Amino acid sequence: MKIGGIETFEVTAVLSLLAVNGLPTEGLADHSATTLVARHQSAVVGSAALELYGRAALLRSVAVAAAYRGRGLGQQMTNAALALARQKGVTHVYLLTETAVSFFPKFGFEPVAREAVPADVRGSLEFTQLCPASAVAMALQL
Repeated sequence: MKIGGIETFEVTAVLSLLAVNGLPTEGLADHSATTLVARHQSAVVGSAALELYGRAALLRSVAVAAAYRGRGLGQQMTNAALALARQKGVTHVYLLTETAVSFFPKFGFEPVAREAVPADVRGSLEFTQLCPASAVAMALQL
């Protein structure tokens, strides 16, 4: 499996992967420069994306195709996204999740109050429209 930046022709496959996993698709196209995909024989089997807000970033769209789960691909995608964040000079990464609260602490993420998230990140589509109030906010200092 290879992880790398998304190609234009892969956007539809990533949107489908997110939809199947019950994750928001809106706004992803605006962040294609920081969207990563995992490919197996040219098929998109995983994704992760960052929305950059200065020295902060929102990690979103971490998804793995059902047939590829249980192989550590979600961890690889998350590690690749965090490496990209470091490369971009990000010092703090935030996320919202309803289903992966136990997954992200492996990387050092901790639950935080939404009010502790920087205002520009809180102004993102994920925070304002796409994720319900029941989603847990988490933060990681790089």
